Amino acid sequence: MLRTLLARAPRILHPRTSTRRGLLTQAYSIGPTEPPLLEQTVPQHFAGVVRQYGDLPSVISHHQRIRLTYDALDTDSNKLARGLQKLGVRKGDRVAVSLGNNVEFATATYALFKLGAILVPLNPAFNAPQVLSALNHLEASCLVIGAETNLPRKAPRENMTLLMHLVPNLAGSKLESELVPSLKNVVLVNNAQGRVDIDGYRSLRRYENVVEEGTQGKALEDQALDPNDIVNIQFTSGTTSMPKAACLNHTSILNNGNSIGDRMLLTPKDVVCCPPPLFHCFGCILGYMATATHGSSIVFPTEAFNPAATLEAVREYKCTALYGVPTMFVAELELLAHGTVPKEGFQHLRTGIAAGSSIPAELMRKLHKNLNLTELTICYGMTETSPVSAMTTTDDPIEKRIDSVGRLLPHVSAKVVDPSNWSRTLAIDERGELAVSGYLLMKGYWGDEARTRDVLAPDADGVLWMHTGDEASMDASGYIKITGRIKDLIIKGGENIHPLEVENCLFAHPDVCEVSVVGLPDERYGEVVAAFVVRHEGVEGDKEAMREWVRRRLSHHLVPKYVFWVDGFPKTASGKIQKFRLREMGVRLLSEGKGAD
Repeated sequence: MLRTLLARAPRILHPRTSTRRGLLTQAYSIGPTEPPLLEQTVPQHFAGVVRQYGDLPSVISHHQRIRLTYDALDTDSNKLARGLQKLGVRKGDRVAVSLGNNVEFATATYALFKLGAILVPLNPAFNAPQVLSALNHLEASCLVIGAETNLPRKAPRENMTLLMHLVPNLAGSKLESELVPSLKNVVLVNNAQGRVDIDGYRSLRRYENVVEEGTQGKALEDQALDPNDIVNIQFTSGTTSMPKAACLNHTSILNNGNSIGDRMLLTPKDVVCCPPPLFHCFGCILGYMATATHGSSIVFPTEAFNPAATLEAVREYKCTALYGVPTMFVAELELLAHGTVPKEGFQHLRTGIAAGSSIPAELMRKLHKNLNLTELTICYGMTETSPVSAMTTTDDPIEKRIDSVGRLLPHVSAKVVDPSNWSRTLAIDERGELAVSGYLLMKGYWGDEARTRDVLAPDADGVLWMHTGDEASMDASGYIKITGRIKDLIIKGGENIHPLEVENCLFAHPDVCEVSVVGLPDERYGEVVAAFVVRHEGVEGDKEAMREWVRRRLSHHLVPKYVFWVDGFPKTASGKIQKFRLREMGVRLLSEGKGAD
C-alpha cells in the first residue's frame, strides 16, 4: 500500500512539485522507478548469487588469513543455521552478535537470515551493563560473542568477566541467568589466540562445535520467510546519548544494499576493502549487502579499525574500492604523508564510499590525489532508513560530490520541511529538516512506540515519513546538501551558524588534522563558536592564527571565540564525532578557566 501511494505521489500528493524542463520547483523529489524493487527475501536472493558466482571469493578476512567463496559461505552458513536450530533458535528469535569484522560474523549473518531469526549486532565495545540492557530490551535468546574484543588503538579486552556478570555460574552444565531470563545460549568465538582461558566454562557453546553439529542431519527446511519479516535490529550509533533499536526487514536491507552497489557500479570483479564495522549499518549493508548482491568480494583488514592494516589489505588484495568515515580516511592519509606506508600499490582503487558525516572538500581532493579514489561516492542515510536514502554517482561533477550527498536512490522520496511545521514543504535551496519516505523505512523502534511516533509521522494523505533531524536543502536538480543536525546549529545573537561551514574552513589549514565545531553558552550572545582541533603530529599550533585563518575567509561572526587543542574526539563506534560530549567538555573547560587564550 505504501509503495502504491508513493508511486502516485507526483500527481496527487504534491501537485506543486511538478517539474519544468526536469527541474524541481519545490524541495520535494522522488528517486528513479527503475530497476524495480527486489521482491525476495535475503536468502532467496543470496541463493541466486551463489548459483551464479559460487566459485568467486565472497569474504576475505585479512587478519585471519581466510578466504570464503560464495559456495563456502553458503555451505558454512547452512551448517551454522542447523547448529543454532538444534540449540533451539527459531524464526523471530532475537540473536545478539558481539563480534568484530571476521568470517564468523559474516557466516552468522546469513545463518540467521536463513533461519528467520533476527540478527541484532552489538558493539563489541559495550560493557556489561550495556550488553545487559540490550539483551533484556529485546528479550534475546542467544548471544554470539568473542572471547575477547579488539578495539581501535587499545589492547584487546577479555570478555569472560563480562559473561560472568551476565551468567555467574558459567561453569555449570546448564546456562541460566537471573539478570537475563530470556537468554538460553551463549556461543563463544575463540578469537583470543591463546590470550584468554576459556576451559572450564561448561555452559558456553563453542562456535566450532555448533557448526559441527550442523553438519549432521537433514537440510534446513523451509522457514516460510516473508520479505516483510523483521530480520535485523540495529541500535542507532549514538551521536546522542540514547541509542534506539531500529527494526529493518528483508525488503529494506536487500534493496538498499543492491541500490548502493548499483550506484557504485560494482561487478563480480570488484574487491571492496571494508574497515567500517559489521555491527553498524555501514559495514553490514553498505559493505556486506552491497557486495553480496553483486557477486563482489569484501575484505576485512582487522576486527577493529587499524589504518595501517587497511592500507596493507588494499595493496595485498588489489582492492578496487575503499570505505570509510572521514576520521578513518584522515588516519590513512596521515600514514601516507609520513611515509609509514608506501605510496605505491593503490592504482587499482577507483571507487568507494565516504559516509557517516560530511566530507570536507580538502579531504576529498586528498583522497583523489593520494589514493586514486577518483570515483569515490558519498552516501547519506541513517539507521532508521536501512540506511542510505541519497548517494552520489561515480561520474557526478566533482562539485556535487564535494558539496552534496547526491540524489535519491530508486524508490525513495524526500522533502525538506519547516522544522516547526512538518506539513509545509520548503522551496528549493531553502534550509529545513529533511524527511524521507519509501520501502527503506524502519518498522519502528523495538518496544518503544512513543519514540517511534516522534520521528515516523504520516502526512495528510497517510504516507509515512521519517523526520531525520538533519538540516538540509535541495537544489532544482534534486541534489541534497546536508548542512548539519538541527540540534547542532549554533545560534549566536539570533544568527544561525552552521558548524560544517567553519569546520570546512579550518580543515584546510595546514596545521589541522581534524576539527569539530560546536556552540558553547555565552551570556552576551547566547551561544558562541568553539573549535576543537587535533593538530598534525609535531605541530605546536597558534590559536590566534586559527581565528585569523577563519576571519580572512568567512564572515566575522563565524570566527571561533574559543579554540581548544585536543588529542582526539569522543566518537561513536562507526567513527562519528559525538558533539554532545564535546559541548560537555567545552563547558567543563570554561568552568575551569581554561577557555581564555
